[in-house]
Amino acid sequence: MGAPAIAAVMRRREQEVVDDFRAAGATSPERAQSYTALGFGESLALKRLHNRAVIREAAPGLFYLDEEVWTAVRRTRRRVATVVILMMLILLAGIFFGIVKT
Repeated sequence: MGAPAIAAVMRRREQEVVDDFRAAGATSPERAQSYTALGFGESLALKRLHNRAVIREAAPGLFYLDEEVWTAVRRTRRRVATVVILMMLILLAGIFFGIVKT
């Protein structure tokens, strides 16, 4: 499995974690819940979201989804993907026009 496939799987798993928090209503500090109440074990997706402050700890052992941070993370990911694609297109155009000129 290549890097793009692994990234796609991680994004899907992170989205599943976010969806589970939304379904449980744990979207504010007042409605925070424990991982066991939400049915979570320790997962890489959950750790990544916690490290990025998408999942926040409202009180010891109680967690919630920060929707604004999740939106910002998704927006940043889209921006990075757009820049990478544009750079690849510029590189391909340079290669193409370099070959055509000779």
